Amino acid sequence: MVNAALADLGARYGGNGDDTPVDASEFEPPVGRFLVAWVGGVPAGCGGWRTFAEDDEVAEIKRMYTDPVWRGRGVASAVLRAIEESARDAGKKRTVLETGARQPEAIALYRKLGYERVPNFGYYKDYPGSLCFGRVL
Repeated sequence: MVNAALADLGARYGGNGDDTPVDASEFEPPVGRFLVAWVGGVPAGCGGWRTFAEDDEVAEIKRMYTDPVWRGRGVASAVLRAIEESARDAGKKRTVLETGARQPEAIALYRKLGYERVPNFGYYKDYPGSLCFGRVL
């Protein structure tokens, strides 16, 4: 699923899709979690959270992706809500995420689920197409 997510980002933005430094260990409990949505035994979507480097009460959402076959069927909303619940259960008070201007469906999802723009942060802080969002849990 992560390889498919990076391929999708690569098609939208070029390159390998995302140069953000991410290590799989950042998603291991209790400092993070990575979730996969399965439909009929097939992975349909994924996403995770890791503890935000700038504030340990904040979960940074990473690698949200829905297989194109399952888009528009509520998979992404379910994954995002599960990520939020997992982060809340781990004591996080807020979530933040970074997306790009070439991902209108992601932007629409985040806005629909109560996310608001926050100042850009992290690896893409000064990238003109970067959009950051956050939400109190």
